[in-house]
Amino acid sequence: MNILKNILRKYTSVSLVLRILVALIIGAILGLFLPQWTGISILGKIFVSALKGIAPVLVAVLVVSSVAKAGRGMGRRFALLVSIYLLSTFIAAVCAVVGSFAFPVTLQLADATGVVPAQGAGSLGEVFANLLTSMVGNPIAAVANANYIAILFWSIILGVALKTTASKATVQVVHDLSDVVSRVVKWVIQFAPFGILGLVFSTVSENGLAVFSTYGHLLLLLVGCMLVNAFVFNPLLSFILTHKNPYPLLFTCLKESGLQAFFTRSSAANIPINMALCKKMGLDEEFYSVSIPLGATINMDGAAVTITVFSLAVAHTLGIDVTFGSALFLGVVATLGACGASGVAGGSLLLIPMACSFFGIPNDIAMQAVAVGFIVGVVQDSVETALNSSGDAFFTATAELHNKRQNHKRDI
Repeated sequence: MNILKNILRKYTSVSLVLRILVALIIGAILGLFLPQWTGISILGKIFVSALKGIAPVLVAVLVVSSVAKAGRGMGRRFALLVSIYLLSTFIAAVCAVVGSFAFPVTLQLADATGVVPAQGAGSLGEVFANLLTSMVGNPIAAVANANYIAILFWSIILGVALKTTASKATVQVVHDLSDVVSRVVKWVIQFAPFGILGLVFSTVSENGLAVFSTYGHLLLLLVGCMLVNAFVFNPLLSFILTHKNPYPLLFTCLKESGLQAFFTRSSAANIPINMALCKKMGLDEEFYSVSIPLGATINMDGAAVTITVFSLAVAHTLGIDVTFGSALFLGVVATLGACGASGVAGGSLLLIPMACSFFGIPNDIAMQAVAVGFIVGVVQDSVETALNSSGDAFFTATAELHNKRQNHKRDI
């Protein structure tokens, strides 16, 4: 037992980022030269399954606990933060629309020749109705199926009920449970290098390095739009609200949160890291303990980019004449859809068929785009999650700085 403890102590004493980088290199080498060792890919499947299993539980207990313990007087800050989250997600979708028109890309889709799109089925009203229906779904099923919109809705309701009716001892039990689940997630993340090794091995052994050349233009467009959003529009929003240079805060969030999210590829699993970062920055715990889980659900800039770019790429492949106005409307659809994206790896890809239905694109064609998404996901999903998760902490700090600035102005 002591030997095992010593091994674990030495293992965890090494930087997680360094361990992941080493695993990434080893996975790529094994995938190139020993692709027959298919058993290695099980490590990636186990890691992804573990994240998918624990992430919904984490979000549920964190939100319930945070709302139950939250103090009064934070409504204005939360209203501002939700507005920032949604606005930045819409801006990301618009950025993807502009990028897709400026640098249109096509995909290699089977049986796509001669496909006649059906009448568009994805109206804004239908998307909004589906979002509301999903929100009030069975809470137990929501956790089982990782329906984060429903998880968020019912967790807030339960948190308010606990706050108004339960004893302090009961609220403390729920808070302790959230700490326990957070610890479990941290344990899972400690074994991320093995999961990354398996995921990279699986991608490289099945597709080789050709994936980066075959879909190079698509990757450049996706990553380019996400980087523009991360380094231009998000800082601009922060500057407008705080009147301070946003880049020191941005680089801190990217280093402390974005880098780890890049490798874990799960906004929900990155919640404990963001919470620790907010504590390190001296933010209000009552505020960030709710804003961070909330951001993991509705702050989905990267997801909006992915949904928009892939949908327009399929439309371009089929030769559909897409007007700029209808593409902007697609941005609204993508923004609402992104709010329902799963907080685990690959969640946004599953919403591509929904967005494609707006142009009347058949589901079997749209699902081929989803398959392409999983192929390039080793880069796309990593950058997407880094943008989403670092943005949670970045905008939480921005909202608090804005609030302090407003209070200071009133005091004067």
